[in-house]
Amino acid sequence: MRVPGLGLLGRLVGKSNDWVMGAKENDSPTLVLYDRTLLWLTFGLAIVGFVMVTSASMPIGQRLANDPFMFAKRDAIYLVLAFILGLITLRVPMLVWQKYSNVLLLISIIMLLVVLVVGSSINGASRWISLGPLRIQPAEFSKLSLFCYLASYLVRKVDEVRSNFWGFCKPMGVMVILAVLLLAQPDLGTVVVLFITTLAMLFLAGAKMWQFLAIIGSGGFAVCLLIVAEPYRMRRVTSFWNPWADPFGSGYQLTQSLMAFGRGEFWGQGLGNSVQKLEYLPEAHTDFIFSILGEELGYFGVVLALLMVFFVAFRAMSIGRRALELDQRFSGFLACSIGVWISFQALVNVGAAAGMLPTKGLTLPLISYGGSSLLIMSTAITLLLRIDFETRLAKAQAFVRSAR
Repeated sequence: MRVPGLGLLGRLVGKSNDWVMGAKENDSPTLVLYDRTLLWLTFGLAIVGFVMVTSASMPIGQRLANDPFMFAKRDAIYLVLAFILGLITLRVPMLVWQKYSNVLLLISIIMLLVVLVVGSSINGASRWISLGPLRIQPAEFSKLSLFCYLASYLVRKVDEVRSNFWGFCKPMGVMVILAVLLLAQPDLGTVVVLFITTLAMLFLAGAKMWQFLAIIGSGGFAVCLLIVAEPYRMRRVTSFWNPWADPFGSGYQLTQSLMAFGRGEFWGQGLGNSVQKLEYLPEAHTDFIFSILGEELGYFGVVLALLMVFFVAFRAMSIGRRALELDQRFSGFLACSIGVWISFQALVNVGAAAGMLPTKGLTLPLISYGGSSLLIMSTAITLLLRIDFETRLAKAQAFVRSAR
């Protein structure tokens, strides 16, 4: 039987496959085939991000282009592109993502190689490929491509991962290849996200605990070597411990960030009334946008933004669990990896802004300015909506078949 009212999003992804659980068409309840909570939370974060990017970027936009809304206009364009890309992504079944996961990984490796040769350098890091007015950051695409590949690998080799150390090491080897290319840019923050999320996926797949301890120990040792090998990384770590020891040198960015939080108090200074964004705090509209949010919206705004991010990650894990229960293992592993990715990246960004973690240059999902980050993160959340649609559809069809 047809669903009386499915909604715009449900019609876009599967108008001909919607089912209802009821005896009569006139009195049957509506079956919603998409996660409304996740959808509204995503829209809410996108709106908060656009407002905060507009507010935080006005001084630097005025200085660079004599246009205070320069970054706001760019962010609006990226939001429109993200929405269009999301509508396209909703039409693609998860079987297609699973089938071409190896191709996506290969494309990301090629892009990471290209950026080392022709990439544009900003603040000493070659992370962007310029295509006219647009700049693409391959590191963001590498996250999604790796997680798709790992989900596909776990579907095929989950028994090998659980019983064989070599089966555990294979996906870690793929991650190491991406890590080497990312460190050449350099981009240690993305490497940490890939490492933690890969470990989380292998843990969900049922790998043995001693394997985790060995890999975590090796990974921790490698990170320590990478920090010691580069003086700027070492300065970040030492300044994070006590930024006030050198408030106008290595600790400058963090001290300005902490002052922004201090000025915010409970209700904040009011939207648009930040002082730190007047080019006292570097990267106010990107890496440290959470500090400006705290200054202008206060503790109340900080808690609200964190709750929204938390519930997006929570919905991702819930969607993944339901998919795994229906034996849709690729969808389940991918949804769980997206949940870990969003939550961990938000943790690192907020921790760096609040002085709890060293600065890593990671964006706050859906809030920080950054076209590549916004497009890839919105695509990941659209995949969650598609996974949820397929699991709800499978349950509805199973109910109809059993009723017959």
